[in-house]
Amino acid sequence: MNIARILFVSTACIAAGSAGAAEYPSKPIRLLVGFAPGGGTDTTARAISQKLTASLGQQVVVDNRPGVSGNIAAEITVNAPPDGYTVLLSTIAALAINSSLLKKMPFDPIKDLAPVTRAADSTNFLVVHPSVPASSVKDLIALAKAKPLNGGSPGVGGAGHLALDLFNLQGGTKIGHVPYKGGGPAIVDLLAGNINLIFATGASSINHVKAGKIRALGVTTAKRSAMAPELPTIAEAGLPGFEANNWNGIVVPAKTPRAIINRLNKEFTAALLLPDIKQFLFNQGLDAAPGTPEDFAAYIKSETAKWAKVIKAAGIKVE
Repeated sequence: MNIARILFVSTACIAAGSAGAAEYPSKPIRLLVGFAPGGGTDTTARAISQKLTASLGQQVVVDNRPGVSGNIAAEITVNAPPDGYTVLLSTIAALAINSSLLKKMPFDPIKDLAPVTRAADSTNFLVVHPSVPASSVKDLIALAKAKPLNGGSPGVGGAGHLALDLFNLQGGTKIGHVPYKGGGPAIVDLLAGNINLIFATGASSINHVKAGKIRALGVTTAKRSAMAPELPTIAEAGLPGFEANNWNGIVVPAKTPRAIINRLNKEFTAALLLPDIKQFLFNQGLDAAPGTPEDFAAYIKSETAKWAKVIKAAGIKVE
């Protein structure tokens, strides 16, 4: 009798859980973005949200909460109910860099957030001013060991800065860092010859490369970019294992039911692989990169460990 009752209760619980998952979503979903409207992460979120609204049958509303390199939006997500109605499109900063870069971190990205899927990878180019006598990565390393060089970045602790420090560590060089308040001013100074090189986004640099105003030596991603397939990766051009990928991805609060995570993974993956979304991302220098929650979890952990070593070795500190 007791066994029968236990079986009845267990079956009822499973049925209730399945029904809850099947009913999801039953109200609008908030898609948080940790940056101001108009930026790359924001425009990506808005393009995807339109597709998700159609496929899920509920409005997916983009909510911009800029600040602390994405940490404010991430902390809101961490503290939200784990019910699938608060979703975050986050970047490498909040998920894998800030925990090593900042003195105070109000949450643990690995423990307090559940990965859904990686969304997109940004193709960054290593570009130099034409006056720099280097036509390859190996040439640049040799030159940097022979004379002082400097490299710009959009700011301290950003992807461009960390790519430069990783290059120095792996290449045995000491290229100086010149931080700017954004990628635009850094590109302007590179074009003017005030700095020697920069790790720039493909979208911000490709037209200048094609016009011959700057020279591209390689891409920072693990694979060659469709934006410039003739360019080698920095890894194959002289620094094996080099990868400085500026990525973003979808996460939800920890303890979100697996059935909901699976549904979100399915919907985001389908949206990211739509031809018009892939073209939209490509025009911004991004490649769609969806995968399983497990793949994304492993990637976050590996990226966190890698950049922690770089930040420690380079002595980077941000208040």
